[in-house]
Amino acid sequence: MNLILRPGTIEDAEACGRIAYEAFKSIADQHNFPSTKPSIEAATSVIMVRLSHPGFSSIVAELDGRIVGSTFLDERSVIAGGGPLSVDPAFMNAAIGRQLCEAMVGRAAQRHFPGMRGVVNAWHYRALALYTKFGGTIRETLSVMQGQSLALKIPGYGVRPAREADVSACNRLCFRVHGHDRGGELVDAIREGGANVVERLGRITGYATGIGWYSHAVAETNDDLKALIGTATEFTGVGFLLPSRNGDLLRWCLNKGLRVVFQANLMTSGLYNWPVGAYMPSSTY
Repeated sequence: MNLILRPGTIEDAEACGRIAYEAFKSIADQHNFPSTKPSIEAATSVIMVRLSHPGFSSIVAELDGRIVGSTFLDERSVIAGGGPLSVDPAFMNAAIGRQLCEAMVGRAAQRHFPGMRGVVNAWHYRALALYTKFGGTIRETLSVMQGQSLALKIPGYGVRPAREADVSACNRLCFRVHGHDRGGELVDAIREGGANVVERLGRITGYATGIGWYSHAVAETNDDLKALIGTATEFTGVGFLLPSRNGDLLRWCLNKGLRVVFQANLMTSGLYNWPVGAYMPSSTY
């Protein structure tokens, strides 16, 4: 058998989407957790974005001319984000995932990213082992939260849609919290209409590219994050991620009727600064 790794094209979306759906479902079913790719359509939509957006690189695995897996690298910001990585269940445990991961790490090194990050479901032990072997270190345990939207406002914390004129202020805030900005993702979210900012005393004190699985948020305080969560009309995907060690925010979410769906781990390699402020990562980082 001849395995070939090549850049992905938009024509690969259907095959890669189906594989991503089947791969994530098969692992989730083994552990009795909901899949982060709930349907073929949802998985294909995620893959389609990554194959068509110039800010992502893609790697597709072909075995004897048949697509058997793929992975992606989010290159829109200073720190690269890995995944999703998926392998056709019929070809799992044949080192295809290892080769895809190696190629993804190699791509990040080739592009001279100072660091790379990704989120791994806590119950996916094979993925944890694979990414650890390639230099990954667990930095945060994350809780995935879901439930009915809260429809609440916090007095003194005004939430409004983000505008491109807000990007510089948001980037400065992100830099203070993380030591780098995520401007590429923020601009995309603003143009798609999903980003919001929270303001106190006439200045931006937090922003979110959305409240959900594929979105991140950065803020000065937990109350800023609560304001962003409280005004969200939905929690997209399987739920939003928050650091489990942030007891104040986790308790607030639970007391508002939200539930923990499952836990995940934020893994990093290369440059990493411990956050100085409040934040919620996306499923990329």
